[in-house]
Amino acid sequence: MEFDFLPDEIRAALNLVDGDKLTEIRLRSGQAVIVGTTEKYCYLGRKGCTDDRELAIVLDDAEIVLSAAMEGSVFAYTEQLRHSFITLDGGARIGVAGEYVTERGEITAIKNVTSLNIRIPHDIYGCSQGILENIRLPSDVIIFSRPGLGKTTLLRDIARSISSAGYNVLVCDERSEISGGGRAFDLGCRTDAVRGADKLSCFGNAIRAMRPDFILTDELYGERDRLAIECAARCGINFIASTHVCKQSDLAAFRADYYAELCAIGGEAIVYDKDFNIICHCSTVGTSGNIAVRPKKGKGEDLFGILRVQ
Repeated sequence: MEFDFLPDEIRAALNLVDGDKLTEIRLRSGQAVIVGTTEKYCYLGRKGCTDDRELAIVLDDAEIVLSAAMEGSVFAYTEQLRHSFITLDGGARIGVAGEYVTERGEITAIKNVTSLNIRIPHDIYGCSQGILENIRLPSDVIIFSRPGLGKTTLLRDIARSISSAGYNVLVCDERSEISGGGRAFDLGCRTDAVRGADKLSCFGNAIRAMRPDFILTDELYGERDRLAIECAARCGINFIASTHVCKQSDLAAFRADYYAELCAIGGEAIVYDKDFNIICHCSTVGTSGNIAVRPKKGKGEDLFGILRVQ
């Protein structure tokens, strides 16, 4: 991924960090630059990752970096900034902290920016296979974990797998992270993406416009998102979604057939049935090749329990 908006010193140092393991770049005005990897957090020094605070690069001004990332066009990102982030082409999301400007209880802008969290997207083929082999689709599925354990990466691979089985997939990409804002990621030849709309608006309109067999979306939270998936259910469309909600009683409000809990980046996942009985523990380690959905039940029948579309 390109980091043209970052200061030269930081960009040069990032070239010495393993990009396959890089997950976050945390920038704070006047403070040491910290990077997150799949293994740990460390300081960013001129020679790459270091545990020595004295060798760390110190960021001057986070607001200058944010302006460069937006190419000076705050207007183009106004709506995203109201939600404390922006998404760049390629799917990287920059979380923003500073002084919130509010009006009638709603955030309208952010000024005096002091901190940025750049989350790096990854695309791992086959990482969803262990989960898909242990659930029976079509069904409603929720993937849950605390932030940063690979839910969005998993959704990309699920979209590819379902698409390769011959089904129309609609990705409701509210923050443009799943698709990367355009063609950054391969979501499958039968996948359509709607970007920038809230889930309730997306589900209601795109179901009529695109006639999906499945809807995929990320970060379910709150009443409007619950109404969105109820809209899909009333229309006979199954959903597969991620959420940061981890409490079982809260998850149950979304009424899924299966729940998959991610325990670590590229590590174990636990698959539950609708009553939260454990079905299995499985791996989310991907492969180097594109894995299609494999037959499970019988000749000519795939794991979705219906004939594969030719």
